[in-house]
Amino acid sequence: MNEQNHDVLPRGVSQQEFQKAIEAFQKLLGDKNVLTRPEQLIAYTKIMMPVDDAEHAPSATLVATTVKQVQEVVKICNTYKIPIWTISTGRNFGYGSAAPHHRGQVILDLKKMNKIIHVDPELCTALVEPGVTYGQLYDYLQENNLPLMLSFSAPSAIAGPVGNTMDRGVGYTPYGEHFMMQCGMELVLANGEVLRTGMGGVKGDNSWQVFKWGYGPTLDGMFTQANYGICTKMGFWLMPRPPVIKPFEIRYEHESDIADIVELLRPLRITQVIPNSVVIANVLWEAGSANVRRSEYMTGRGATPDSVLKQIQHDKNLGAWNVYAALYGTQEQVDVNWKIVTETIKKSGKGTIITQEEAGDTQPFKYRAELMSGVPNLQEFGLYNWRGGGGSMWFAPVSQARGNECDKQKTLAKKILNKHGLDYVGEFIVGWRDMHHVIDVLYDRTSREETESAYRCFHELINEFEKEGYAVYRVNTAFMERVAQSYGPVKRRVEHAIKRALDPNNILAPGKSGIDLDTFEE
Repeated sequence: MNEQNHDVLPRGVSQQEFQKAIEAFQKLLGDKNVLTRPEQLIAYTKIMMPVDDAEHAPSATLVATTVKQVQEVVKICNTYKIPIWTISTGRNFGYGSAAPHHRGQVILDLKKMNKIIHVDPELCTALVEPGVTYGQLYDYLQENNLPLMLSFSAPSAIAGPVGNTMDRGVGYTPYGEHFMMQCGMELVLANGEVLRTGMGGVKGDNSWQVFKWGYGPTLDGMFTQANYGICTKMGFWLMPRPPVIKPFEIRYEHESDIADIVELLRPLRITQVIPNSVVIANVLWEAGSANVRRSEYMTGRGATPDSVLKQIQHDKNLGAWNVYAALYGTQEQVDVNWKIVTETIKKSGKGTIITQEEAGDTQPFKYRAELMSGVPNLQEFGLYNWRGGGGSMWFAPVSQARGNECDKQKTLAKKILNKHGLDYVGEFIVGWRDMHHVIDVLYDRTSREETESAYRCFHELINEFEKEGYAVYRVNTAFMERVAQSYGPVKRRVEHAIKRALDPNNILAPGKSGIDLDTFEE
């Protein structure tokens, strides 16, 4: 075989050693599943972060189809000290997409491992491989007439449950805390061994997808947002589809209403009168999702003035805040809870309730109702058209579900974004007692000026929120090291001690969540 000259190499690996590794991968996977030419790697190099593409350029991509192949891949990686960055569907938009953490890592693409292994309609469980998408699983449930529903992130159809859960993503149904609904993982460790968590290690046991804990330490959480193993199977619980799902919206006129909204909704969430993750989306989030473009209202750089936001709110029949929730159950159950919700809103003296019958097929209500009903769609990608130019980073701090906390976060975020000429495009997702504050930092990546502003802005968001005691729960690959610092040195030392024990050659996704043996200093 002719030796290739590879323009991008893994950190610390020579041309000769990398060529030997590529030949070993080709022997294992076949030439067509080892991608090294620039044109083959284009799909793995698209990023939306304000850094140079070259910083996240892969040296190659491996496409595996079986657990055995994954085991052999990591053995080759150990021999030649090749770092791999594993993806399932690679649709982690706003958090780094499919590109690796740093230049030269080899991508291990598991999209062809896409078997729906088992769905139990009575126990309401599923077991799938990492390449399974929400769209594929939804179609499977529909085709087999199974009375079950999915929970997924907003741009859902092309994303998958394994990748989303491993990054601790959330959804919009009563099963929206995805890691909480996970039950049993199969993982290939850095030495090639296969670990099954929970009940999965017991020979002949059939409780893998129904009992999370097993015996001894519970390990599943250790592998999420981490680089200690490669997930090749995951079990999770599915929600029985109730006879009645009643989605609704509450529209608020003023940006200052956010504190009152949260205080109003928190008791309804904690008591499970409203059982799903309530979304409180600002006007620009909903306008962008409905494919409104900034250029329709103004041109030039800079933040969108409040006067224009009010005009959009009026023109598109939106609220300054748009609250989405749903009720689930029998008609009797829904009727009782609907009475509680409507009376609570009425007593508050503010907020206009819109039902599905009133909204019809209008956007953004339609796609919100679909998300809450377990129907995947791609409508929220319209956000990327608001400014255009392909730049997007999710800034996702967490707070208590208190009105004053959310008002404080919104005010701080908007101030920083506007200072850098960018817009506050945000939503709060109400958990049981927490608020996921998700902000899409949108910018024109074709503009050097705006790209540099976005980079400075994101740094300032992290720094200023940290000063106020807030940290994010997920972040894109360019800022993982910085966010890891927010959580303190003890946590970092423990994470790296585990890494040294399980992956001494540092081959599994170095840099993921700031865990990297080559760069960590005690």
